[in-house]
Amino acid sequence: MNDLAPLSGLARQLVLAELLDEKTAQNAVAQSKVSKIPLVTHLVQNRLVKSRAIAELSAEQFGLAFLDLSAVDKESLPKEVVSDKLMQQHHFLPLAKRGNKLFIGISDPTNQQAINDIQFSTGLTAEPILVEDDKLHSAIDQYLDNGAGGLDLGDIDLDIEISTDDDKKPEATDADDAPVVRFVNKMLLDAIKRGSSDLHFEPYEKMYRVRFRTDGVMHEMARPPIQLAPRISARLKVMASMDISERRKPQDGRVKLKVSKNKSIDFRVNTLPTLWGEKIVMRILDPSSAQMGIDALGYEERQKELYMEALSQPQGMILVTGPTGSGKTVSLYTGLNILNTVDINISTAEDPVEINLEGINQVNVNPRQGMDFAQALRAFLRQDPDVIMVGEIRDLETAEIAIKAAQTGHMVMSTLHTNSAAETLTRLRNMGVPAFNIATSVNLIIAQRLARKLCPKCKKQYDVPRETLLSEGFPESQIGKFTLYAPVGCEECNNGYRGRLGIYEVVKITAALQNLIMEEGNSIEIARKAREEGFNDLRTSGLAKAMQGVTSLEEINRVTKD
Repeated sequence: MNDLAPLSGLARQLVLAELLDEKTAQNAVAQSKVSKIPLVTHLVQNRLVKSRAIAELSAEQFGLAFLDLSAVDKESLPKEVVSDKLMQQHHFLPLAKRGNKLFIGISDPTNQQAINDIQFSTGLTAEPILVEDDKLHSAIDQYLDNGAGGLDLGDIDLDIEISTDDDKKPEATDADDAPVVRFVNKMLLDAIKRGSSDLHFEPYEKMYRVRFRTDGVMHEMARPPIQLAPRISARLKVMASMDISERRKPQDGRVKLKVSKNKSIDFRVNTLPTLWGEKIVMRILDPSSAQMGIDALGYEERQKELYMEALSQPQGMILVTGPTGSGKTVSLYTGLNILNTVDINISTAEDPVEINLEGINQVNVNPRQGMDFAQALRAFLRQDPDVIMVGEIRDLETAEIAIKAAQTGHMVMSTLHTNSAAETLTRLRNMGVPAFNIATSVNLIIAQRLARKLCPKCKKQYDVPRETLLSEGFPESQIGKFTLYAPVGCEECNNGYRGRLGIYEVVKITAALQNLIMEEGNSIEIARKAREEGFNDLRTSGLAKAMQGVTSLEEINRVTKD
């Protein structure tokens, strides 16, 4: 028995009942804490223990009644007894109200905090009843969406423009049935309201789920019935003008959704054939995000000055680098908007064009039709350009043409998928670009990440030992002069965070850096020289944001620590 000392509660009972071995149970406990989901949910989602087995064991061990939710009439559940937020936070379902007692369905018998919060919120005595976790998820979704599990969502009507390129008209299909249309429309609206960046429609063997990426983190939003998966996929493909009969190859499409008289949102849509059906991901492309202005992006004052100075140069190259989803496109479009005046000719080659900007000549790159980045660049140079934006430098041919353009009187802006400014320079050299050409053409490099902003209404102050602050990289001279904050969570945010801001490394190619590039210095030497020249790296910029109290040290570690 001493071997089970690290385990307690439900995990211990599962091991004693031989439903889990000790090591698996310990790993499950640790992973559920990292994922911030209940242990029961983690065990069921990862198929470590069957949902019914957990519920029956818990009922027996904790002396609670067990109820099969499939036998419950969902229409008879008490309405407006508890808040939606409380239900989602503690993962429970109100089953019945008898006098001053509220019977609730739960799957985690150890969650005493839920009982306390429910009793405090309602003034009623909460009586827990054990139910199966997977059925509880589905029942909560139905309850919160007034029947979302069965797709009875009421009338939600959106003005969706379905493009008909190449004279292709969408065919009438099962996807046109009203419940599926209303469900899809509701998902799109919810994603926009939450400020999400992506929607994931995911089929699996025994379930279908919809997840949103909000502030860079994935959240599960709905679990419609698995039998509706083909109809939901077909509806999305019709909206994006895709071939609904093609299920074996990936497809790309686009949807324009008019949310008001003056505002429309574009969605970039991609399908991927998986083992159990087509996974569809929709990227939300909000044109207003490209017109926020440079002050809204999170640049430090010195960094903003360097970017503006580079934009004012008549020629040269500005490179923006970072992983997918780090905000590179918004940084580039912000610069293009500054340059977008009647006396400047701007052309862009993108794969695909994400945001339409009036006054800028935008070209969709399509390698299958012979229009790759290199081809587009060659065409641009015959179109009397002042400014050229290349979506991404992927190969030597594109790099050479872009650098030649930057050396012959054009401003060139582009992106690379590298982790830092120093690695960008060595990446170009590894592609085969001569060091001399890099040193004489690149003016500025911006490496960036997106970090979640703390909710100003609920963030809390916390103390960190001096030794820890030093080990994290905070400057010794500043310790004691700033306050760090941690996330809490309230009705107006997502787990203590709301919105995102950029963290930047902005490096101007000075004479000293040019010499080092010519000497073919490696990325470590270039990074060291950049710091000597006074340019903060990503980590330093991130710690500065934590010191300002706009984000947490935990979040900075998530996005900048190797």
